[in-house]
Amino acid sequence: MQDLAKMAKKAFKNSLLAALMALGVSSFALAQNAGVGAWPTQKPIRLIAVFPPGGSVDQVARVLAPALQSELKQNVIVENVGGASGVIGTSAMTRSDPDGYTFAVVFDTHGVNPSLKDKLPYDTIKDIAPVILVGTSPMVLVASKKSGITSFKQLVDLSKTGKQFSYGSIGIGSLGHLAMARLAKQAGFDWNHIPYRGGGPLMQDALGGQVELAVGSEFLVKPHIDSGGVIPLVITTAKRSPSLPNVPTISESGFPGFSAPAWWAVLAPGKTSPAVVDAMNKALNKALKTPAVAEKFKAQGIQIVGGTPAAAQEFIGKQIGIWGKFVIENNIKETAQ
Repeated sequence: MQDLAKMAKKAFKNSLLAALMALGVSSFALAQNAGVGAWPTQKPIRLIAVFPPGGSVDQVARVLAPALQSELKQNVIVENVGGASGVIGTSAMTRSDPDGYTFAVVFDTHGVNPSLKDKLPYDTIKDIAPVILVGTSPMVLVASKKSGITSFKQLVDLSKTGKQFSYGSIGIGSLGHLAMARLAKQAGFDWNHIPYRGGGPLMQDALGGQVELAVGSEFLVKPHIDSGGVIPLVITTAKRSPSLPNVPTISESGFPGFSAPAWWAVLAPGKTSPAVVDAMNKALNKALKTPAVAEKFKAQGIQIVGGTPAAAQEFIGKQIGIWGKFVIENNIKETAQ
């Protein structure tokens, strides 16, 4: 009788799964019934922004959070864990339980840290599961009003005479730093790099004139351009930004072929269930298509990408290769910040 009961129970479960498939329930929902467990129903989802408040990573996380909360029907809490160009926050994410309740929003520094840092507290491949590539954006080189620089041509002309300028970025090995280092090397400039712990502190000093030049994502600097706080000089992508149509590219300003877009991605701990990663990916893709998210990102110069976890993994892998090679070939070293 017990065997018959077990057979009946198994048959019922199989028929239930078949019915759910016929109704178009997601593969993750099926995985829940197969024993993965309910998600996300146990507790709020933690979204770690790996840079301090005020920067682009923080802003991306806070734009995504309410849309995700609406999509997943669960609270989504943004937690800033900044420092070491995103390493501290990323490390906190990798040390978290891979239960689907902790994710991280990272910046392009994630693709440089493996070659820049002597030893990371995590394995970039084994300990991390890419969830989605959120989007890309131009980097913008801006000048403080106190610098006296009003155009990229003026900056180039003065630099060619041997005049030194200081520029700030969100940290050593950030895309802004590497893009300007590549430009300076190509042009023979002698610029001094000043690393900051995030976009918020960087822009505060640019607005106050404590640093002559600052390079950051369009998402970070555009509000300060719009308010007249800083002067846009040039952008790092191959094409002009629709949001800043009057700002020339580096490529068209005497350095053909120059291109270095910023990017943001969402990651999960490496051992997170593929079903959870897939479900979070689907929720993020839907969130990126909502008018509120799309409009906010467009206004800040972010081109939404989205796509699959595999596509995110491929993109990040290529970035690690491209900029890692530049770091090694140019002997770029991390120093105390």
